[in-house]
Amino acid sequence: MIESNALRHDTPPLVAALDVTAKAGLVMLLVMSLLYPDLGNVEDKAAGLRAAAYPMLAFTVPLVWWVFWRERASFPWVADLLITSTCFTDTLGNRLDLYDSVVWFDDLMHFMNTGLITAAIILLTMRHSSTLAAVVERSLAFGVTAAVGWEIAEYFAFISKSSEKRHAYADTLGDLALGSIGAVVAGVVVHRLWRRGLLMSAAPQLEPYVGSRSAVEPTAATG
Repeated sequence: MIESNALRHDTPPLVAALDVTAKAGLVMLLVMSLLYPDLGNVEDKAAGLRAAAYPMLAFTVPLVWWVFWRERASFPWVADLLITSTCFTDTLGNRLDLYDSVVWFDDLMHFMNTGLITAAIILLTMRHSSTLAAVVERSLAFGVTAAVGWEIAEYFAFISKSSEKRHAYADTLGDLALGSIGAVVAGVVVHRLWRRGLLMSAAPQLEPYVGSRSAVEPTAATG
């Protein structure tokens, strides 16, 4: 049963619309890539692994919110959109063949998507009173780990079996550097937005929560 005094913020219409649209688009693109690998431009690019991992990642926040947070807080739309965007932009980039046709697109994705998902983790796990040093520390801890994990998965999923293997070392170093920089930039941006009074309702599950009993019982001062 949902508590009547659970912390609720107004749903941001634009963010919610973008989030739902990105999720729907992601599912549609993944289904298309499985049915028509050539059309999705993911042939020999671990299409099956992406089809399994991306929906799990995109729907993690809704699942966690439903199980643990829905009785005490409104839905964290901004963080969920950031996470969903990482999956959607990668899938859309493959669908439009941007990875092969635009030389800098892969670099942009490593920088931007590591930054986006790091920003989401900061919003979901840190209070807006956190210091810049603490935010940067978590940005590096998560962002670098995520970048390394992605490169390992990418290597074993398809690079080790393709002609790209010869150039994988240099490419991996560049991707790790871009991902790490993206994570730090994301942390600094989030911290500055907090200091300007923005994103204050982005992680309602971290805000103080008053139990239903104390909310309805009169205090001694009121008699």
